[in-house]
Amino acid sequence: MSNPTWAQLTNLGVAVLFILSLKALSSPKTARLGTIVGAAGAVIATVILFFTGIELDNLAVIIAMIVIGSVIGAVSARRVKMTAMPQMVALFNGVGGGAAGLIAVVEFLHAKDDATALFWIFTVVTVIIGSVAFSGSIVTYLKLQELMTTRPVVIPAGKWVTILVAAALVVFAIWGIIDPQFWIILILLALSLIFGVLFVLPVGGADVPIVISLLNALTGLAVAASGYVLDNVLLLIAGTLVGASGTLLTTMMAKAMGRPLTATLFGAFSGTTAGSAGPGSDRPVRSSSPQDVAIMLGYADKVILVPGYGLAVAQAQSTLRELADLLAERGIDVDYAIHPVAGRMPGHMNVLLAEANVPYEQLKEMDEINPEFSATDVVLVVGANDVVNPAARTDQSAPIYGMPILDVDTAGQVVFLKRSMRPGFAGIENELLFDPKTTLLFGDAKESLTKVVASLKAL
Repeated sequence: MSNPTWAQLTNLGVAVLFILSLKALSSPKTARLGTIVGAAGAVIATVILFFTGIELDNLAVIIAMIVIGSVIGAVSARRVKMTAMPQMVALFNGVGGGAAGLIAVVEFLHAKDDATALFWIFTVVTVIIGSVAFSGSIVTYLKLQELMTTRPVVIPAGKWVTILVAAALVVFAIWGIIDPQFWIILILLALSLIFGVLFVLPVGGADVPIVISLLNALTGLAVAASGYVLDNVLLLIAGTLVGASGTLLTTMMAKAMGRPLTATLFGAFSGTTAGSAGPGSDRPVRSSSPQDVAIMLGYADKVILVPGYGLAVAQAQSTLRELADLLAERGIDVDYAIHPVAGRMPGHMNVLLAEANVPYEQLKEMDEINPEFSATDVVLVVGANDVVNPAARTDQSAPIYGMPILDVDTAGQVVFLKRSMRPGFAGIENELLFDPKTTLLFGDAKESLTKVVASLKAL
């Protein structure tokens, strides 16, 4: 049964809401509104399905599943820590891809004899992409949650096994389109799940956020393909928007890392992937006390704060904002330097600092802030490492070589707040830590910042 005119017009309005949502999400100032607009569009799109005259079997089960899913999503979103946000995104993204794949399998079972070749093509594509997105996202979740090693995992002959599975996928996909049979779909489902795992296992911890973005794009494509299978234009539009935005984000993140996407996905086979952190160095460094750091900051003219994942782990964003406010009260120019891949996902630091009500105008992206470091008296690095590591410019053997970094090393003085000398996700030492102008303040970031704030107040 075709949708009535009012439903088609409503779907058009929902599509506009999705577009406006993406536009609003492009800026921290409007991101909250964008989230609300997108969620409202999704709710409207779901509700109108019950009033379009479509025959829905097992209505009670459908409503029960919607309620259960909504409760799980709401509770998870409320309780998740900021440090765990990336893995929650990966998990929910995987569920979306898996749902699209399963829907395609069900639609295959209910397909009519007069189904067109395009129907079979999109059904097969949805099964493959949705299943790859599901299993791949589960592996990224396990890596980020540290339920498995974050180092690249290369199985024996992994490169050739992956190629063999990919070739088998192509063969059975063509076979399933030419001669649609359920057992072929089941084989495609299994091969796709295996390929998703093989696809993500060789990716090191530092590159996992890029893969999450890519898998998000794949989920969008799977949803778009399922829109054709279900004859639902709104799914086609929404999936295409997600796929396009995810692809752009993946490209931007790879560019921010200064490495081609192929190196991120297949670098482990050639030894060029960015792995997880190894043991710390025993080389001597210059450490200091909170009182000394407070004096350095309190008598500076310009200070730049560089937040990283360690800030999120310590939940020290409010304390960092308090420190910035104190410095501003003393007439000191204060800015925050935000690297595109700081934390574990794009926008991680922006959201974290927004929680602490840090003014948006103080958040400066890398290209904007880099020219200011050379004129800065003190840079305070809180929990960041790889994004300020000069090895990205000088060491061709480093896995982060070529990645654009924050030019912290050009500042007058640098203060690092670190728990230990353990390297960042790339697993390499940061030579800036051993620079004579660098001072380290060891300990939990929140505790250290609290002591610095107290000392600054006493000046």
